[in-house]
Amino acid sequence: MCDLAKVSRSGYYAFKSREKDKENNPKELQDQKDFELILEVYKRKNIKKGARTICMILNRENHKMNLKKVRRLMKKYGLFCPIRKPNPYKQMMKALEESTIAPNLLERKFRDYGPRVVLLTDITYLFYSNHQKCYLSSIKDAYTKEILAHVLSKNMEEDFVLETVNLLIINHKSELKTSSLIHSDQGIHYKVILFKDLLEDNNLRQSMSRKANCWDNAPQESFHGHMKDEIDISNCQTFEDVKEIIDTYIEYYNKERPQIGLAKLTPEEYYQYSITGNYPYDK
Repeated sequence: MCDLAKVSRSGYYAFKSREKDKENNPKELQDQKDFELILEVYKRKNIKKGARTICMILNRENHKMNLKKVRRLMKKYGLFCPIRKPNPYKQMMKALEESTIAPNLLERKFRDYGPRVVLLTDITYLFYSNHQKCYLSSIKDAYTKEILAHVLSKNMEEDFVLETVNLLIINHKSELKTSSLIHSDQGIHYKVILFKDLLEDNNLRQSMSRKANCWDNAPQESFHGHMKDEIDISNCQTFEDVKEIIDTYIEYYNKERPQIGLAKLTPEEYYQYSITGNYPYDK
């Protein structure tokens, strides 16, 4: 066999000796034990997670491990999370054109005003089995990054966007401020009279991105993009299957997924921290 593989006999036995030493090496055994913890978090709820998210979850659960080690072990054992590629600049020559529908009151000051003031909304397409398509409308608190309302629809009728706002009012009316605004792109759903009247009736101001400028609503579009990276709906056979995965993901995102930009808290925890000043973990 050594002759066929063009390997010397001494080289083969040296290789076998190194493999045996590696199996009994305390450092190697510890790496395997730590990687099992990483893998368990990675597979949890069938939602893909990057090294930073895994590291924060492990430390919250009292498994002390730094980011450098998590990345090293993921690389060592071939565990990867897809990284979202940045979108190309789309029609940036039109980026400075102001909206004629509603003024851009936000001006990208996403986190300048505290919780429940800047509410971002958008619609995204979701494709599942046999090229079937559905649509997700969601509203995000730009300060806490929490998804406050979401509705999945089989079609693009305007009612599901109105339903999203109604869910926001039902569940979070007491938390909203007199200065609260809903910011969107210039999609047709946000231009209709019913939508504008619904905001007015609930004392919500309307703000719109400039035409063809995706950066004016970047945090909300980013959420949809990362969500698509972290879930897999390609094998879903029915609309109900997709809805179950989306509902589970958003609950996980709000309640269990810590973020570096939120002092390593989840969106729900960060909201409570922002209004009480009480940090729930040892810093």
